[in-house]
Amino acid sequence: MTSLLSRFRSLPSWQVTLGFALLVLGFLVAAQLRSEGPRVRYTTQERSPLVETALALQSDQEALKTRLLDLDERIRALQQEGEGSAQLVRQLNSQLEHARVAAGLVAIEGSGIVVQLQDSGVALPPAGNRGDYVVSGRDIRVVVEELWLAGAEAISVNGERVTASSAILDIGGSILVNSAYLAPPYQVSAIGPADLFDRLSESEGWVDFLRARSEAFGIGVAVAEPASVVVPAYAGGVTLRFSESTAGASPAP
Repeated sequence: MTSLLSRFRSLPSWQVTLGFALLVLGFLVAAQLRSEGPRVRYTTQERSPLVETALALQSDQEALKTRLLDLDERIRALQQEGEGSAQLVRQLNSQLEHARVAAGLVAIEGSGIVVQLQDSGVALPPAGNRGDYVVSGRDIRVVVEELWLAGAEAISVNGERVTASSAILDIGGSILVNSAYLAPPYQVSAIGPADLFDRLSESEGWVDFLRARSEAFGIGVAVAEPASVVVPAYAGGVTLRFSESTAGASPAP
């Protein structure tokens, strides 16, 4: 042991320093190689689902491109068949546009009114129910129904288009219209005939609503007639998932 120590002490200082540096370098290289394996495996595991998703999206995109090219080719073929086919194309396009408007898929601008509903500012009585003093989904449903009955052709609530499949529900402290959570004040925009406001004012249901909610609980109800009202397009899906025919029912006009 003494001989080994004496030999170590007899080595030049630069050899000792070099040996220590090489030892540290070797340790760092070994640690890097040990950590590289798990990192590579982790990266590979993460990339696999991402690559699969990217390939699936690319496949869907190619399918859509093929579909568009096929439709474009069919339209060109119809147009080349003559005036009769062109007339058929115009009729189909007209029917499609009317269907899109009826389904709420097209934004509409025109004459109409805007009804604003605001929570009551009246102090809650000791025995009062807080729910009676805030605008509820039922209040908005009543306003929408009264506007339909008055002749409205298109309606939206805070920018959400109301269609035949729209639901207006109370969810917690907000109101759900379609798939959007709305907060007060609620603006119900309606496009219709020039006398839409007069028709609404003369409605017995509207008068009862004002008496029951505005006069009794202080719910704020204001009606404006701007120069132009914009009702945006419906942003949700229109796929029919279930239908059932009713025996003896006459078709709707």
